[in-house]
Amino acid sequence: MTDAFFTYRKNVLLAKSPSTQIEGVFAATRGRSVPEEQEALLQQWLEEGVGNLPASESVPAVRRVSVTLTSDWLEGSELLMTSLSDLSTSPEVTRCADQQHSELNALASSELQDHAVAELARLPSEETVTVAGSAPWAAVVPQTDHQTAGCAGISVEVLNDDPAVLAWSLACDAETVPPVLPAQPIQDAVPFYPVSTEVPYHEILWRDWEDLSVQPLEQVSKNTPLFEFRVMSYNILAQDLVEQGLDLYVHCHPDILNWNYRLPNLLQEIQHWDPDVLCLQEVQENHYWEQLEPTFEEMGFACFYKRRTGTKTDGCAVCYKRSRFQLISLSPIEYFRPGLDVLNRDNVGLVLLLQPVLPEGLGLKAVSPLCVANTHVLFNPRRGDIKLAQVALLLAEIDKIARTTEGSYYPVILCGDLNSVPDSPLYKFIRNGELSYHGMPAWKVSGQEDFSQQLYSRKLLAPLWPSSLGVTDKCQYVTLCQPKKPGRREYSRDFLLQFRFCDVACERPPQLVLLEGVTDAKPVASAKEHSAVTAVPKKHNSLSFLGKPCSGVIQHGLNLTSVYSHFLPQRGRPEVTTMPMGLGATVDYIFYSAEPVENKAGRRLYKDGALKLLGRLSLLSEDVLLMANGLPNPFCSSDHLCLLASFGLEISSL
Repeated sequence: MTDAFFTYRKNVLLAKSPSTQIEGVFAATRGRSVPEEQEALLQQWLEEGVGNLPASESVPAVRRVSVTLTSDWLEGSELLMTSLSDLSTSPEVTRCADQQHSELNALASSELQDHAVAELARLPSEETVTVAGSAPWAAVVPQTDHQTAGCAGISVEVLNDDPAVLAWSLACDAETVPPVLPAQPIQDAVPFYPVSTEVPYHEILWRDWEDLSVQPLEQVSKNTPLFEFRVMSYNILAQDLVEQGLDLYVHCHPDILNWNYRLPNLLQEIQHWDPDVLCLQEVQENHYWEQLEPTFEEMGFACFYKRRTGTKTDGCAVCYKRSRFQLISLSPIEYFRPGLDVLNRDNVGLVLLLQPVLPEGLGLKAVSPLCVANTHVLFNPRRGDIKLAQVALLLAEIDKIARTTEGSYYPVILCGDLNSVPDSPLYKFIRNGELSYHGMPAWKVSGQEDFSQQLYSRKLLAPLWPSSLGVTDKCQYVTLCQPKKPGRREYSRDFLLQFRFCDVACERPPQLVLLEGVTDAKPVASAKEHSAVTAVPKKHNSLSFLGKPCSGVIQHGLNLTSVYSHFLPQRGRPEVTTMPMGLGATVDYIFYSAEPVENKAGRRLYKDGALKLLGRLSLLSEDVLLMANGLPNPFCSSDHLCLLASFGLEISSL
């Protein structure tokens, strides 16, 4: 009787306790004293119900009772109690002693069931319940056609606890979700902080596609046929980095940080936008080989991966669709160089040269190869010298891969997390092709934080890296530089012979053993040689780099500009790609080759060349992301937004 009353009371409380989806079992506590009025009520139920119980509904030998939640997003209030006849075939049962079958038989009477349904029908839709001293229990909510219209089915088998996690391909006209009622404070209940569902995530985080083509695509295709393709850059947040820095994600419910929760969201987002070239950062190595790479292969991608050096477990990946591109060359880059303080970190990059595959039936047509680069630059805001050296090394590799035999460059697309904000010196260097860095505070290079109030700050000095690195101040490998014309060598044999009788050469070393006729002679310069020594140009006595005076200026000739403008004119706010500690910032970029038009106020202006920007996926502002509880959230499973752009390569006749 105690079990019977407690079971019924449990089911009534069940309808009063909204929470997340739970599937569980219930084992009532036995042996407790029952007040007299409760015993009288139970006796009345037994007398009225046992006699009316049909023989066909006699209680089977039930061992467990299970009731399962069907959906968190259903409307309506009618709740059904699972019949005992259905429970006999259920794989989930609650163990019950044989002597208690008669009590369960009484509870299964038709009048008792009608009474329970009538009580529960007046209460709000159920999600879960937790009662002190018992395990979770859930009721079955009946589905109707209108209740599920426009809603994605959510399985209780997965970890998607928050129903606001919708498919990226969810229709725009999906029904608005009814607000969740506040949970009743129940002892020993597991805390959960559901995000308000008054406005669905797919509406808050809606991103528009911006068509940037100058004229309708049909007219462009008639005049100059284009090979169109999409490029995505995405920092997907390595799980190891999440677990090492949980303090950065205190605003997130722990469940949405779980990799088993995040992975389907990330894959669904990538599959929805359907890029032809995919550049990923913070790709954990074991996740890449065990999950990502096999999945991308099934999606038709060819994949290449480079793990960070040292003990790091994540890296960069570049994938391209085999049906759209063929690989010409692959060049992984390691920025770590032993013995160099300016290159002592474990960041990496990848540079690929791809040949677009033209569809059949175009006849004798050709399209230029495409150079795609992907990298993740050091985060440390105080070490701008390292960031600048890493970017210079990447640009030197791009210069080598993308350079044609005529000395020009194939079109280049540079993607990555550069850990630098727009209009920072590092950003200007990539976009304008030149940077004067000598004497610049290291923290200023990336513009992430302001350390101007510090008493001491590291400053960049020329040369930024030694000549042993083999990279010039024009971000080119020394072996690939144009050979100097004969007669212009500054350190010829004749020039070096002028120093035979300089003061240092004529000074006797104190440790030199005196040998008569051998080491006792002092060289004497003739009048002609002495005048040559004094006439040595002063510039050769100054600090030099690869045979040239150090000016503290680095350059590159790739002519790159950004896909994004970094400002949302319709909102009057800057774009952001990430939100560390709730503060929005742009650190992710897609740069592409363009033709320079002019320099205006120190800023180089560009126009489209052979590689044309056709469109882009709009970014969001900080205030919009704050409405969705920042990043990550149940809808976006990374702490960065993905970047997506559509390009067109001119197709020419052979």
